[in-house]
Amino acid sequence: MRENWRIKVSVLAGASALAFSALTAVPAVADEAVEDLREVQMPADVQIVEGLAPAAGADVPSLEPTADAPLAAAAAAKAAPANTCLGSTAAYGVTGCFQHNGDVVWAGDTKKDGMSAAVGVYTDYGRAAEVCVNKLGVNTWATCDKDYRETGNVRLRVLRYDGDTGKFYQPESWSGWIPVDGKY
Repeated sequence: MRENWRIKVSVLAGASALAFSALTAVPAVADEAVEDLREVQMPADVQIVEGLAPAAGADVPSLEPTADAPLAAAAAAKAAPANTCLGSTAAYGVTGCFQHNGDVVWAGDTKKDGMSAAVGVYTDYGRAAEVCVNKLGVNTWATCDKDYRETGNVRLRVLRYDGDTGKFYQPESWSGWIPVDGKY
């Protein structure tokens, strides 16, 4: 009897801790207002690349935030054309994705707040991290054309960037791992 009581208390304590961590660790979604942004320390060797405006007439992704569900992304990659943007990830003021055909990183700015959208790209094979910054203004996309190893995976990290100070800010969000060749 006493053992059942301990099990119940342990389960309740674990559930409470999980609920508390979910409430305090969840980043703000793209549409939430953020009163004060928190600075993010980036590794010293991160290269900052200024994104370019997409070519005229190019298929651009939607700036509307979407959930990064691995199963949905895998289905989209199998059924979509080669220029599909995968790993769509969003946080306050920024959305980003990866186009495997051409290894293009897309950075979309969705908030008029004087800051730029930033999409960090990390690999699973040790290449130095890079950040694609969109300085083109609100409701625009910028692209950074890269060349990643076809047998590798990339992971995206979206956050805000203040070009005047060179600092990055939360809230932020991470994508899952995205295969560079687009084949899940």
